[in-house]
Amino acid sequence: MARYTETDPAALDPAQRRIWDEIAAGPRGGVPAPLQIWLKSPELAARAQHLGAFARYGTSLPPRLSELAILCTARFWTSQYEWHHHESFARKAGIGDAVIAAIAARRVPVFEKEDERAVYEFCTAFYRDKAVDDATFQRAAALLGERGVVELVGVMGYYSLISITLNAFEVPVPAGAEPPLAP
Repeated sequence: MARYTETDPAALDPAQRRIWDEIAAGPRGGVPAPLQIWLKSPELAARAQHLGAFARYGTSLPPRLSELAILCTARFWTSQYEWHHHESFARKAGIGDAVIAAIAARRVPVFEKEDERAVYEFCTAFYRDKAVDDATFQRAAALLGERGVVELVGVMGYYSLISITLNAFEVPVPAGAEPPLAP
């Protein structure tokens, strides 16, 4: 049995269809796979999609830093679909190819920008240690501000939810694409 199949909007009940239409009309321009999965629980889908729209489009973080945090999160969870989906967004937002390749290979990237280093170190410390040491936290706060650190944690949390949803339901990368991450 396949854990994930694309949702046919015509098969949705009224509550699911209302949320589908709301998501599709928003900044995403469609209903991506994890949100299709969440529609099985309309209340979860409704609430999580609002958090996701904020995490992706509404934080004080520039897209470059949000996308870096998303890649760090996708790499931590080895979320093939999420990495495949966001690698190009990260590149368009200004994250360099060498940084992207290093994160994919689980190597420490060489950063030219201190805010990128701070985001990477914050994410890496948290995912490795389940906590962030004072020096790493203070460096992030100095560069991102308190609001930025709170929103960084929100981005990490939301994209962890996305990543574990994709992994639990075995959502594949698009047809014709190879999984981009080694286990």
